[in-house]
This record gives sequence, C-alpha cells and structure tokens, in this order.
Amino acid sequence: MTSIQTQGLASMSDEARLHWTALRGTARRTPVVMLHGGPGLPDYLGEVASMVADLAPVYRYDQRGTGRSPWEGRHCLARHVDDLAELLDAWDAPRAVLIGHSYGTDLASRFCLKHPGRVAGMLLMCGPFVGDWRTGYRAERGRRMSAARRERLRALEELPGRTEEQEVELLTLSWFTDHADPGRGWAWAAQSARRRRPVNWAMNGDLGREGRADPLDEHLDDLSARLPARTELLGGTDDPRPLSSLASLALRLGLPLTRIEGAGHEPWLERPDAVRAHLRRFVRGAAHPKPAEAGSGTHQRKDVQ
Repeated sequence: MTSIQTQGLASMSDEARLHWTALRGTARRTPVVMLHGGPGLPDYLGEVASMVADLAPVYRYDQRGTGRSPWEGRHCLARHVDDLAELLDAWDAPRAVLIGHSYGTDLASRFCLKHPGRVAGMLLMCGPFVGDWRTGYRAERGRRMSAARRERLRALEELPGRTEEQEVELLTLSWFTDHADPGRGWAWAAQSARRRRPVNWAMNGDLGREGRADPLDEHLDDLSARLPARTELLGGTDDPRPLSSLASLALRLGLPLTRIEGAGHEPWLERPDAVRAHLRRFVRGAAHPKPAEAGSGTHQRKDVQ
C-alpha cells in the first residue's frame, strides 16, 4: 500500500520551530510518533517508520537543535517533553503510540510520566538502560575495538577542534561497535557518520548531565503506575549495552521484553524481518481506530502537573 509523505514546521510556545515528517496510508487510527536517539542527532527513523505506515499515520521530527529544527540555547528534558506535547497539539492528536529508540526511549518515558493520558501505547527499543549499565557497555565496546582503534578514538575525542573528515572518523569509530557484525557495522557507521549530521554536542552534554543528575531510575515506581496497558521493550542480543539492564527493567515494570537475536543497537538493520513483524504486531494492537471510526467518545487527557 502506498503511503503519502507530508512535512511541515510546527511553532512551539517559545517560538522554536520544529520540522516534522508524516507518512500516511488510508488507515484512520491513533497516530504513531517515532522518537529518535542521540541526544543531539537529527531524526534517522525513516526506514523504521515505513514498516508500519500502512497501519497508522506515522510522525517523526527533528528534536530542537538538530537537523531541520535549528535552535540555540540550553537544553533541558522538561522542554523536550513539552515539545512533544505541543507537536501532538499541532497534529490534532489527543493521544499517540510512542516508539522510541535509544535516548528516544528515555524521552518517551519522561513524556509518559507527565502526560500519561496522551500515550496510547509505548514500544521502547534498545533502552532505556537503568542501573550501572555504562560500565558493562564501555567494557564491551572496548573489547570490540583493536588497541589501535581505541587509541585513535581517544586522540580524536581530545582534539579541541575537528575537521569534517576527523568528525566522520570519530563518529564511525564511536558507532561501529553498536552492531553485531563488525564488517557491516563499520559500513553502516561510516554511512551514518555522514548522514546524521551535524551532531549537536552541546545538546548531548546538557541532556546527558541532566539525565545523570535526575536518572529515570528514580522515577520507575511512578512510571509503572502511569504506563499504558500496551507497553513493551525490545532489544538486540548483541547490543554492547547490556541486555541484562533491559531485562531488569522489564522485570521491575512487569513488561514483556522481545530479544532480537543476532542484532545490535539498531536491530532493524541486521534483522529487518524480525523487527518489522514485531512492530506491525505491536502497532496493530496499540493504534486503535480513531474514536469517530470506532463509534466511541473523545478521549479525556490525563496530564500530571
């Protein structure tokens, strides 16, 4: 089925303008919103969106300060949560199914904490990681690199300024270990290093520091009480970030965790058929028909101050 792509700019309450893209088929269902990772990268989930666009409208957007949503200033998690709420208003979407990847899972979870009534379902891919997951991640990432590559990455990170080619090399070295297959992983990382640009390092630093100061770990009881009935976790078994962290979170929140065998941090690249099947099953169950189509009343919003 052919999907129609539209795009636009949405004005936020602080006058920032965020670029969004939508894929729509003929299905009139609760929309899906895909939240990309980073933080500090532009949207990269177009390939994932196309897997389910015939089942429900699918929206994506460049988070403020990235891609086609230029913005300068200090980033904070609360503002990014507000951005998503204001985008839903702009799209005339009282509720949405959220599909987050990596940092996007943290953003989805924090949005659910504040606006549980606006989340019809939530699929968290390759995150959020809780507990001391960074120790295991750093060790596995280092294991997947040669000593020469570890040293080269360290040297690039310490440069006070980098040329375009040095930035591409740094990102390629940083990202190729995310994949199960090191050969294909290098090619994918090199491609992403040129496409997912520019990286907003200031945004990455601001949100990273805030996330460490106010970790999602401290809000899991509240999150558990506010999760929609359709909430699931998905992770690649060969992600260098420890899958045990996702398993621990699934147990804590009482959620199902789907393990994609032979896949890393971007499982749709290495196991597209398995990811597509899972996404389609999830969206069919979570993106219910719109009230007018289903014959029910309008949803009330349940926001948390």
